[in-house]
Amino acid sequence: MAGPAEAAPVAALLREGRQQLGNSDSADLDARLLLAHVLGRTRTWLHAWPEALVAPEQIAAFRALIAARREGRPVAYLLGEREFHGLRLKVDEAVLVPRPDTEVLVELALGLDLPADARVADLGTGSGAIALALAAERPGWRILATDRSAAALAVAQQNARELGLTGVVFRQGDWCAALDGGAWDLIVSNPPYLAEDDPHLAGDLRFEPRQALVAAEAGLADLRTLAQQARTHLRRGASLLLEHGWQQGAAVRELLMEAGYLAVSTHRDLAGHERVSGGIQP
Repeated sequence: MAGPAEAAPVAALLREGRQQLGNSDSADLDARLLLAHVLGRTRTWLHAWPEALVAPEQIAAFRALIAARREGRPVAYLLGEREFHGLRLKVDEAVLVPRPDTEVLVELALGLDLPADARVADLGTGSGAIALALAAERPGWRILATDRSAAALAVAQQNARELGLTGVVFRQGDWCAALDGGAWDLIVSNPPYLAEDDPHLAGDLRFEPRQALVAAEAGLADLRTLAQQARTHLRRGASLLLEHGWQQGAAVRELLMEAGYLAVSTHRDLAGHERVSGGIQP
C-alpha cells in the first residue's frame, strides 16, 4: 500500500479497494466506479492505463470513499448519481436509489395505448426517475410528479432541469391528495412496501430514507391507500400500476380486486419475481 504522500498506480489502488471491500465481483465494480469518479475518468480508461499514477490527494479521496462503502453507504450516494432507463439522475440521501426493477414499471406504462397528450401522474416520485423516464420517451404526455417530501421534490426538479425535461410538473402532497381535478389516463407509483421488521433494513438500506421504504400492515398500507384513492381520479378504462415487493403480488392483486379494478394482473422483473401489479378503472 502506498504511503499517504506517495503517488500510486491505478492497478495498485484497484487491488487495494477490492481487498478492502471483500474481493467479490461487486467489490471490483465498486472500486472501479469510485476510482473513476475521483479521477474524472471512465472505467474503460482505468482498464487501458493500469500503470497511470494517481496523485496523493486523489488517493486520499478514493480511500475515504472506499471506507464509506465499507460502512454500507450506497455507491450511488457516494457518486451522487445513478443511471435509470438511460437517464443519469442526481441522487442523495433525500431519495431512494433508483433500481433496475423499477424500469419494469416504466416499460409497462410505455406499452399502454394512451393518447398522445395523456395525463399521467407519478405519485411518490422521489428522484423523479419514473416521471422523467416517461417524459423522455413520451414528450407529449402531461405528467405530474408528486411527493410528500420537499427535499425529494427538490432533487427531482434538479434532475428535470439538468435533463432538459421541462414538461413535468412537480407538486408536494400525499398520494392522490396532490392531484388536481379531472380524470387521469394513468397513475403509477413505487410506494413504500417494506414491512417494519424487514431484515434488509439493517443492511445498505439503512442509509436510504426510511419513510420511502417502510409501510404499515406488513408493507401494504400505502399500496392499499393508492388502490382505493386512485379510483376517484382515473378516467374510465385508465390504468393504475403499482410496484411492490417480490412476495406481495398475490396480496396486491387482492387489494386491487377489492377496490373494484378490472383485468388485474402482475408482471415480473428481469429476475422473474412478481414486481408490478395493476388494474383498469371500470
